[in-house]
Amino acid sequence: MALLLPSRLQQAHNFSGAVVTRRASRFRCSAIAVDASSRLAGGVSGIRWGSSTLQGPRSEMEDVVVLRSDGLSGFTFATVFDGHAGISSVEFLRDELYKECMNELRGGLLLGSKDFHAIKDALTNAFENADGRLLTWLEHIQNEDESGATATVMFVGNDVLIISHVGDSCVVLSRKGKAEVLTSPHRPFGSNKVSMEEARRIRAAGGWIVDGRICGDLSVSRAFGDLRFKTKKNEMLLKGVEEGKWTEKFISRINFKDDLVTPTPDITHIYLGSDVEFILLASDGLWDYIKSSDAVNFVRNHLRQHGDVQLACEALAQAALDRRSQDNISVVIADLRTDWQSLPDQGPNIVFEAGQAFVTVGIVSLGIWVAYFLFL
Repeated sequence: MALLLPSRLQQAHNFSGAVVTRRASRFRCSAIAVDASSRLAGGVSGIRWGSSTLQGPRSEMEDVVVLRSDGLSGFTFATVFDGHAGISSVEFLRDELYKECMNELRGGLLLGSKDFHAIKDALTNAFENADGRLLTWLEHIQNEDESGATATVMFVGNDVLIISHVGDSCVVLSRKGKAEVLTSPHRPFGSNKVSMEEARRIRAAGGWIVDGRICGDLSVSRAFGDLRFKTKKNEMLLKGVEEGKWTEKFISRINFKDDLVTPTPDITHIYLGSDVEFILLASDGLWDYIKSSDAVNFVRNHLRQHGDVQLACEALAQAALDRRSQDNISVVIADLRTDWQSLPDQGPNIVFEAGQAFVTVGIVSLGIWVAYFLFL
């Protein structure tokens, strides 16, 4: 994973508009965000930002976090990209999606208009345009590239949050300590409304789902890139025959009517009242291992103890890794309040702490068991 921002800002040391760092380490926290005592220049005054990424046990870092506030008319742009089948799509999108959003939002002016219908149309166009350009770029790469990426984008203003979401990262808001989940994962399995709608859309387009994966392959139903589920669906079928995944008789019955994977985002806007404490955006490497309520309590207690949003980010990412997360982990937090130490202590989260203790005991016990048999 890497925390990446536009190349022209990568040498900045005062965190004036954006921040970037990249590490190769699997298990060390590899994040630098806006200093907890500073703010993104041009962004929203009074909001402090933190961000953290961990590669975890994965062999590659396919997540990217972007924080920007330049040219957004008082809004801050925060994104988590989660790549799959390679990093190419993420590398393309880390700059290009922001450019498309800026263009469609008229340099950010549209964000301040509070015309949500116009904002929704603009962000939909931005995501679809970025995907179209990415597909063209991927098709011209010499080596066959099957990469794709999800993206969850937040535009944070003084009193409003706008989310444009594709994939399975998630945004959670803390309102007086209560977790409010603001996005739903785009996955073609499960009994929730969004998952069932995604499954119906895929089947209507001529696709099929095996073990919760599109054509037995991809577990997210909305994403950028993924040529084989868009412009190269027929080539994907022929390749499947060559690899023995299915027969020629099977593919003769397939009739694709539309793309199986779409970049069209779900777009949400939330007004930020005085009871909103912080906004938490993270990849599925966190949410598959920590519940939203546990994450909110964890961050809230850390902020109450020391008020440092960056340290809270790093601790939360490490907590997911301690729970044996098998994925890259990315965390972004927008801290909307400054008087954390005046809050009463919530006390420990018994369920969360018990889970952490259980994991620790299990690891130690396994080590003792292995050592015992090694020295027999």
